[in-house]
Amino acid sequence: MPKRYRLLATAAMAILVAAGVLIFRGEEAMSEEPAAKPVQEAKSAENLSLATFGSGCFWCTEAVFQQLEGVQTVTSGYTGGEVEDPTYEAVCAGTTGHAEVVQVGFDPEVITFKELLEVFWKTHDPTTKNRQGNDVGTQYRSAIFYHDDEQKQLAEEYKKKLDESGAFRAPIVTEITEFKKFYSAEEYHLNYFKLNPRQGYCAFVIKPKVDKVREVFADKIKKDVE
Repeated sequence: MPKRYRLLATAAMAILVAAGVLIFRGEEAMSEEPAAKPVQEAKSAENLSLATFGSGCFWCTEAVFQQLEGVQTVTSGYTGGEVEDPTYEAVCAGTTGHAEVVQVGFDPEVITFKELLEVFWKTHDPTTKNRQGNDVGTQYRSAIFYHDDEQKQLAEEYKKKLDESGAFRAPIVTEITEFKKFYSAEEYHLNYFKLNPRQGYCAFVIKPKVDKVREVFADKIKKDVE
C-alpha cells in the first residue's frame, strides 16, 4: 500500500470530511530527507515532564497537543521500533517497528498527565488496530509510551475504566508500553499544520479536528492560540 495518497480537493471529499471520515494524506511529505536523529530527553525546565503518544498521523496529533495550556513543546517523531535512526520512508514501509508519535513537554502543575490522557483518547479512535481512518499500518497504532511507573498505572487504569464504561463500541486496543528511545521526525514534518495550513490534508482533516478540540476542551486551550 502506498505510504501516502494525494488528496482530492473536491467538493465530494469535503463532504466526506464533514461527515467525520478521514481522507488520505498528501504526497507533499514524500521528499527525500536525511535520517532522523535521537533527541535528548533532557527537560528544558525543572517542572517540565514528558509524555509520548501515538494516535495515527503525527501531523494531527501534534496540532492537537500544541493548543493545550501547560504544554510547552510538542515534537513529532518515531518510537517503539528496533531500528536505529529510522527514516520516514522506512517507518511508512513498516519495516522498523516504530510508531508515528508526538513527544509532549508539559508542566504538570498546569496540566496533568491524566488530562493529557483524556485528550489523547478523545481525539482518535483507539479501537482500530494499526489504523486511523485510511492511514493503515503498524506505524499508525494507538499507543502510550510511558516514562515512569505512575504514567503506566494511570494509563492502564484509565483504559480499563473506558472499556468498562462502554465509552467505545469496541474494545480499546491502545498499546501501553515502556518508552525507550525517541527519534525526531525530519524537519519538514515538524510544526506541519502551523506551517502548512492550506495544504490539502491540513485544510480538510487537521483543521476540523483542531476546531473540534478547541470546542470540546475550551477550558484547556491556550489563551493566545491562533
